[in-house]
Amino acid sequence: MFYYVLKYVLLGPLLRLVFRPRIEGLEHVPAEGPAIVAGNHLSFSDHFLMPAILKRRITFLAKKEYFTGPGIKGRLTATFFRSAGQIPVDRTGKEAGQAAIREGLGVLRKNELLGIYPEGTRSHDGRLYKGKVGVAVMALRAQVPVIPCAMIGTFEAQPPGKVIPNIHPVVIRFGKPLDFSRYAGMENEKAILRAITDEIMYAILKLSEQEYVDEYAAVVKAQQTEAAGAAEKKVRRLPRLPLG
Repeated sequence: MFYYVLKYVLLGPLLRLVFRPRIEGLEHVPAEGPAIVAGNHLSFSDHFLMPAILKRRITFLAKKEYFTGPGIKGRLTATFFRSAGQIPVDRTGKEAGQAAIREGLGVLRKNELLGIYPEGTRSHDGRLYKGKVGVAVMALRAQVPVIPCAMIGTFEAQPPGKVIPNIHPVVIRFGKPLDFSRYAGMENEKAILRAITDEIMYAILKLSEQEYVDEYAAVVKAQQTEAAGAAEKKVRRLPRLPLG
C-alpha cells in the first residue's frame, strides 16, 4: 500500500515536477506477466524515477547498505526502501551473486517486473560499464524477456555525492524486449551467459548513447581510487624546499 502512496501521492508527483521526464518506448514494457527491466545506473534517483513513470509495480534489487545505515538518517532510508518494496542484497562474499539471483527469481515467480542494473553499481563517471552475468542467469531460469532501458540525464541531475538534485531534463527510454528462449537450459554455460549479457548491454548502449568501457565499474573505480591515493602519498613525501 505504501508503494502506491509514494508513487501517486508523495514522491511520484514531486519527481515528475522536478525532473519532467520524457518517456520513450513505454509500449515495450508488458502490461502483465514477469519480465526483467535491465538499465544503466547513473544516479541514486534512478531507483525512484523509473517506478514513478511505469504503470506497473517494479521491484529493484538494492544494495544492503541502504538498509543498514547508522543513525536516524539510516533508519529512515531503510524504512523508505522496505516500504517501497525494494529488496536488500549483500554484494560482498562468494554467495552474494547467488543470493541476488534467488531474490530476483522470487520476484519473477510472482509474475512481477524485476528491475536490475547489470553493471552492479552506479557509474562514477557517466560511462557504461561491462555487465555482470546474473541478469542472464535469471532470464534463462525464469524464461522471461529482458527489456533494455536507458536513463539519460540523471547523472547530470544528481551525480554521485550530490544530495539535492539539479534541475535537468531527463529521458527514460525503453527498447524492444529481448528474447533468449533459444538458450533455454544453458544457464550453466559461461560463454552463453557472457554472450547474453553483452547483448543486453549493447541494447542499453544503443538506447543511452554512452561511452562504453569493457571493464567492470567497481574494478575501474577501485583502481582510480588506489591511483589517487598513491599520488597523494607521493606528493606528501616530496621534500620541502628552503625559503630564500
